[in-house]
Amino acid sequence: MADQSDVEIAIQSIVASAFYPNGTNEASSVGNICRVYRGAPSAHALGVDIAASILNISVTALSNIKNTTRYSRVWQTLESVPLSLLTTVGAEYVSFAGRCVVGQLVGIIINGAVYPYAVQTSDSPTTVASNMAELIRRAGWIVDYAGSTITIPGANSVNARVVSGAVSLQEIKRQLQEFQVALWCPNSQSRDEAAALIDQSLSTTKFIALSDGSYARITYAGCETSDRMSDATLFKRELRYLLEYPTTISELTPAMLFGINKFYANTDFVNTLNS
Repeated sequence: MADQSDVEIAIQSIVASAFYPNGTNEASSVGNICRVYRGAPSAHALGVDIAASILNISVTALSNIKNTTRYSRVWQTLESVPLSLLTTVGAEYVSFAGRCVVGQLVGIIINGAVYPYAVQTSDSPTTVASNMAELIRRAGWIVDYAGSTITIPGANSVNARVVSGAVSLQEIKRQLQEFQVALWCPNSQSRDEAAALIDQSLSTTKFIALSDGSYARITYAGCETSDRMSDATLFKRELRYLLEYPTTISELTPAMLFGINKFYANTDFVNTLNS
């Protein structure tokens, strides 16, 4: 079942992959260190990062939301895609290899909790590992990441699997909501370069994949630039996008990657809906 947190995670993953196409162990596309996360930054942490020329990019859902429900509640079978992304699992690590195709769903289970990730158009095994590492980190785990391998020290059990999405979905409602990608930068040059990269990565596709196997339609909604006269070291730009996405129930949920009926998405515990 997708909600606004799933949309935020998808946007965050696309933006992070744009900055780090070779993973976060390599330099970013703009040269500066870039932090991409959900929610607003804390004032103290932001001040420290700006002084160190570190870019902060925050992804947030805005409150304006419109009910666009218009489809009948019917089950729709999703078209399967060939499984071309492979996983190798060790005692505390997972490695990815092969080819990333939209429609594939990655799941890592750690001590019984499942962390699902929907493969995006721009993904590679390296960016899948990087985005999965960030997802698991935000759930409270210590994660070591190198190339296309992530290691979870201290985990009692680790497993991973790739499937080609859910078997079928039923849409129960649909909504149109505005999402904001805010850039907090130390100078106008880095802000402008980063903003162009983000807008290009989010504007080259009409639909983004969500972790339940559904898709959100994305359109550009505008931007606002703010250079504070009182703070000559902070340069900000807000990019806004409209996303229309469904709320669904599925016969095969992300948690069914491992045959259980509950999973963790970031730090939130979710009971999945099985028909």
